[in-house]
Amino acid sequence: MRRREFIAGLGAAAWPRAAGAQQQALPLVGLLSSASPDRYSHYLQAFREGLGDTGHVEGRNVAIEYRWADGNNDRLPALAADLVDRRVRAVAALGSTPAALAAKAATATSPIVFQIGSDPIAAGLVASLARPGGNVTGVTNLNTELGRKRLELLREVAPAATAVVLLVNPTSPLIAQTMSQDLEAAAHTLGLQLHILPASTEQDFDAVFARLAALNGEGLVIAPDAFFITRSEQLAALTLRHAVPAIAQFREFAAGGGLMSYGGSFSEAAHQVGIFIGRILKGEKPVDLPVRQLTKVALVINLRTANAIGVAIPQSLLARADEVIE
Repeated sequence: MRRREFIAGLGAAAWPRAAGAQQQALPLVGLLSSASPDRYSHYLQAFREGLGDTGHVEGRNVAIEYRWADGNNDRLPALAADLVDRRVRAVAALGSTPAALAAKAATATSPIVFQIGSDPIAAGLVASLARPGGNVTGVTNLNTELGRKRLELLREVAPAATAVVLLVNPTSPLIAQTMSQDLEAAAHTLGLQLHILPASTEQDFDAVFARLAALNGEGLVIAPDAFFITRSEQLAALTLRHAVPAIAQFREFAAGGGLMSYGGSFSEAAHQVGIFIGRILKGEKPVDLPVRQLTKVALVINLRTANAIGVAIPQSLLARADEVIE
């Protein structure tokens, strides 16, 4: 056999195997997050369970590419662009408005499913909840809408307070601005002075609590930002150490030693994102998937923390709590 014919024969023999390998390639999903994987394991499990509800199992019939900003939102645009370059079938922007906006800026064609706590219409992610339009849909928690209620709950446990602090992440401007405006109006109604303090790194936390003490802040509201959510236990420990009555969105904060939490379930939202991604992998389009609003909220009170920091929880408030940690 001549050399040219031999090489051609090798190519023909190799082709069926290459084609078979391509046919066996798993559909690829991108997951984009402002957080880091070590702080997101619980929510990732919920996301994977949502995928499982649609018959998709990571490593078996779907592959997932993860991109983590590790608390640095400035990295999100490049991470989103990298996922798009990988030709993923869909992008799950899990847990932050900046991640969802970065994904949308990176592609107008690849399906995107977000999980956020801000208004997706105001953020420019969708045209409407019922008819999202374009390539984007997702899941929302009642979140920033509950800011006033959190301040009112804090006032109930600290009725003599005259000044409180709102903690915001300036690298998530939509949530920071919305919460600041809403709570300034609510604080005025309640006769409270509101101080707004920024934090975007863990190194900022000590300065925040030092500043809180200098301002005579008698309570703390933590904005529902992904950076703070993934550091719920750390923030809870700081509020306990400094004996500050505080409230955040998710139960993890109260369970970690914070005084109260009031909001929905981050895990349930992540689970719903997994379901949406699975439906898209089966052929549905974001334009045909209305934004899912999760409206269930829960009030959790840590009575151990209340006793430790010398706060008396009114019996009327305990009676309204969905869970009391004793």
